[in-house]
Amino acid sequence: MKKKVVIGMSGGVDSSVAAYLLKEAGYDVIGIMLKQVPDDEEYGDDYGGCCSLSATEDARRVANKLDIPFYVLNFKRIFEERVIEPFIEEYCSGRTPNPCVMCNSKVRFSEFLNKAQTFGAEYLATGHYARVEKVGDRYLLKKPLDVKKDQTYMLYTLKQEQLSHIIMPNAKYTKPEIREIAEKIGLDVSQKKDSFEICFIPDNEHGRFIERKTEGRVKVGNFVDENGKVLGKHKGIAYYTIGQRKGLGLSLGKPGFVIDINPEKNEVVIGDQEEIFKDTLIAKELNFIPFDELKEEKKVAAKIRYAAKEEPATLIPMDNGNVKVVFDEKVRAITAGQSVVFYDGDIVVGGGVIDKVL
Repeated sequence: MKKKVVIGMSGGVDSSVAAYLLKEAGYDVIGIMLKQVPDDEEYGDDYGGCCSLSATEDARRVANKLDIPFYVLNFKRIFEERVIEPFIEEYCSGRTPNPCVMCNSKVRFSEFLNKAQTFGAEYLATGHYARVEKVGDRYLLKKPLDVKKDQTYMLYTLKQEQLSHIIMPNAKYTKPEIREIAEKIGLDVSQKKDSFEICFIPDNEHGRFIERKTEGRVKVGNFVDENGKVLGKHKGIAYYTIGQRKGLGLSLGKPGFVIDINPEKNEVVIGDQEEIFKDTLIAKELNFIPFDELKEEKKVAAKIRYAAKEEPATLIPMDNGNVKVVFDEKVRAITAGQSVVFYDGDIVVGGGVIDKVL
């Protein structure tokens, strides 16, 4: 009897080819798209994001082409509560969250995985570029063949039980090879562009989105220097993040950078570039994959955002369950609310949410 797998389909080339690879491997494949964007954020057909009408129709056509069943599930309420609302709250608190990490942790590999099992599926598959391998009695998360497309940073929250039910078939291929497969089997999405925006903010204007959603919480305040001297007016702290230079609208006679955000005073602190380089942070909400708990200091390579380089660092366990991360050299713009992810070669050691920058 074939093993049943649910594939999360977005209408893009990655999930479409993943569905094909699963069917070729002999699985009984069910395609499911999650509708996540709330009703008041529905976008026109020209918006190519994962919740648009055009994306749904692309996914449906792929499913028909592959001769697999296809369903659309309403996850709008769950997504609003577990991703959008915390996203807004973090920005209003002067932090910079990562909604893709939130979605993977709180929606896709929790609620969606549970839902997949109600379809009788043993596995949930996605088009992510990451490897899941069992070594001994532990499941490991590893980088894919195409390191340029490595998405493990977004997946560090996965736990052993979840990893045991996840398949990511694209990990053995490069992105050009995935497009070649799509073209070879006649999928219309073979050359469809990748989406880099936040799925529920297609214009990438997160500040404007938050301002519209919060009814007066985003308020004009002061730009100040480290001594509290007023330098000008800002649009609201939700518009800014640590290390930001563009869009400040200040004339200082030299480049100015956001070095701190003070939500209590509604102030954005401006300073010189060297002031955004730090070497120590505290991480909370930790998850480790090769082991359950960090019991002693450990050397790793650490990333402080998805597009950042890995930097040598030491993990130091703390009595309260948090971890101090000390980089060998200072790194640019460590930002509270973002995730820090730890690597040992191609193995994901784990990660956590940046709580404080020291």
